[in-house]
Amino acid sequence: MSNPSGGRILSAKLFEPVTIGGVTLRNRIAMSPMCMHSAGEDGCVNDFHTVHYGARALGGAGLVFLETTAILSNGIIGPGDIGIWEDTQVAGLAGLDKTIQRFGAKAGCQLGHAGRQLGVPGPAIAPSAIPFTADARVPEALDLDGIKHVVEAFRQGARRAREAGFDVVEVHTAHGYLLNEFLSPLANQRTDEYGGNHENRYRIVREVIDAVRSEWKGPLFVRISSSDYTEGGNTPEDFLIYGKWMKEQGVDLIDCSSGGIAMVKVNSFPSYQVPAAELLRRELGIMTGGVGLIESGRQAEDIIHNGRADIVLIGRDMLKDPFWARTAADELRTSIPVPPQYTRYGSAWQRSQPPLPAAPLTES
Repeated sequence: MSNPSGGRILSAKLFEPVTIGGVTLRNRIAMSPMCMHSAGEDGCVNDFHTVHYGARALGGAGLVFLETTAILSNGIIGPGDIGIWEDTQVAGLAGLDKTIQRFGAKAGCQLGHAGRQLGVPGPAIAPSAIPFTADARVPEALDLDGIKHVVEAFRQGARRAREAGFDVVEVHTAHGYLLNEFLSPLANQRTDEYGGNHENRYRIVREVIDAVRSEWKGPLFVRISSSDYTEGGNTPEDFLIYGKWMKEQGVDLIDCSSGGIAMVKVNSFPSYQVPAAELLRRELGIMTGGVGLIESGRQAEDIIHNGRADIVLIGRDMLKDPFWARTAADELRTSIPVPPQYTRYGSAWQRSQPPLPAAPLTES
């Protein structure tokens, strides 16, 4: 068990199991998807990913998301991104999620496409031929056949995620990438059925969710950018509209991030994105994930205990501390399971022996 530094043992909602879409997480702590740019040119995982993601599962997280897996080779966020655009990538992903699961966490696969923010040389695609910045390359506006190709690629990505044995799939519609570009009037200036009003801007997302659901029956998350932080862009109130449709389509949880559609300075502070998760949870009756500068166990417990979100997604702080969950438990003076190898007498042989007499603690 964890070994709090002192005081009484408390019960924390953060460490209560939660069931989402029929899958139970051991606690409400998830590792956010974060690009590692460490795969080969073929988009296949390697030893780095096994160690990196396995450590967070061993460290106590309830759900470990891989970084964005690109559904097409022209959709990677940067060199070395993991791919899910070919069947040859499935075996490596299957081995990786088995490692995560072996250490008690559920494995999450985020499906995405970078759109106009393609992170390598080559032609980029977008809803409209609008560059991300004035000096960025001008993307090619997708025609109807191109949109169908993207939707089909999401479907195939969901199939491969299922075949690889993931527990959770998330559709990435945030951070200024392709589906976020369609949702935002700042990047989508189309005049056909995929642009204009909310319904039209949502159309490709609707088609993607339906396509993913045709292959994936497990828990389905959608990551959103709840605010564009720019005049004329999306606000959390827009996602009361989009979120209602997501819920109707069978999305189990909305993962509420923000920003990325424009180069703007965001006034970030602890829990700064959580109000959007709270709003959608309260108004739509859908499960939500809180994310963004959630740094401590007490902060995370406050979010869960007060019903502001159903899970918390920890990013940079879990990079700094793979055992963030155990650190949070100690801070909250609560007790969670710890790998027996990390207790003083934790090996199988030691556990089979008669109890040893008490002895002074020494450093190993």
